[in-house]
Amino acid sequence: MNTTLERYCDEICTGCLLQPDQALALAALPRESMPELFSAASRIRENRFGNRIAICSIINAKSGLCPENCAFCAQSSYHNTGVACYPLLENDSLLEGSRDAAQNSAACFGIVTSGSGIDEGYELEKVCSAIKSIRSQNLIAPGASLGTVTKNAVYRLKDAGLVTYHHNLETGRSFFNQICTTHDYDDDVATVRLAKEAGLRVCSGGLFGMGESMAQRIELAFTLRELEVDSVPINFLDPVSGTPLAGVAPLSPLECLKTIAIFRLILPDAHITICGGRQRNLMELQSWIFLAGASGVMTGNYLTKKGRSSEEDIRMIQDQGLEISREILR
Repeated sequence: MNTTLERYCDEICTGCLLQPDQALALAALPRESMPELFSAASRIRENRFGNRIAICSIINAKSGLCPENCAFCAQSSYHNTGVACYPLLENDSLLEGSRDAAQNSAACFGIVTSGSGIDEGYELEKVCSAIKSIRSQNLIAPGASLGTVTKNAVYRLKDAGLVTYHHNLETGRSFFNQICTTHDYDDDVATVRLAKEAGLRVCSGGLFGMGESMAQRIELAFTLRELEVDSVPINFLDPVSGTPLAGVAPLSPLECLKTIAIFRLILPDAHITICGGRQRNLMELQSWIFLAGASGVMTGNYLTKKGRSSEEDIRMIQDQGLEISREILR
């Protein structure tokens, strides 16, 4: 192994943290050094999580008509995408979704709603009721992604039995205003902080391939480390017709894997899950995500696009001799 990479890997496995200048140097590694980078990332994953891989699943619980102008989003009211629009699903549908996710070996089930945030009257009551029902089955850990939230809402969700609150920062602060101008980056950071303060497990990550640089991806990784998030979902852009990013070309599979590996080295303790856009961007190298340091995968459908079947993903994990964890890894 590259002696510098080997030293970084040894230091990280014994509790040291990678520094920004070191991460930027890794980003400049040539293609022929990728196997060594992946080997280091895989070793760190195994050091923290052993042979275990966790699966998660989500449900689009409320769709469309979002007042935010995020350039990638099919559900933004600023874009003409033809996405389905519907109000918050009934609890029976959410409960059924959680059962299906558990049956498909998922450890976490996320209730996801469109919009800036959730109404703290009827909608919040309904989500809290669904969370209580899901917890009562003792089959799967409930999560929620409801936009920016208040302290009151976060604590009510926790009291209902919520395990994970999900809220992506999407990209580095320096690139955010090129993706969204209807709210401030600090609004998203504040939501992550509130969820952490409430004692919830916090899931926050990004979407790559929107035109950001590798340095801006690294910027996001260090922000997530500073916020001490527990879980980091990594998405790759799968453009939607009618959005400003509709014509953006995919990242190469090696670029995706390099990004995953660098995130693992920066965030050794975080559970890193590969989510949307992996079919389009990783193509035949999807199974390499674990070799590049990922410890989880989202299976099934995404918010507005079809995903891979759980059978395919379970086989992909087991074919590598990895074990599916029925419990959240962190």
